[in-house]
Amino acid sequence: MSTTAWIIVVVVAALVALGVVAFAGRRRSEQVREERRGEAQEHREEARATSRRAEQARLEAEEQAERARREQETARELEEKAARIDPDVDVEDEDKDDKR
Repeated sequence: MSTTAWIIVVVVAALVALGVVAFAGRRRSEQVREERRGEAQEHREEARATSRRAEQARLEAEEQAERARREQETARELEEKAARIDPDVDVEDEDKDDKR
């Protein structure tokens, strides 16, 4: 085989090797990209779940605050009723105590 033929064989072999390396690199890059997509999807799902829990907690807190307001109003009304009923309590004295 002539020198020219050997040079051609070596160049072709180098090009084939280079093609294999490029193909393998591209494939690995695609795998990494897919892994990152999967990881990003997991983060999104976790973020949505956390957001749902936070919203639920917020709603529960609002409901609890509303219950507390109703309880305070009921207590105030009962205090007023007790003050009106109790013969020993002067309603004017109660008003003066509230202003202090």
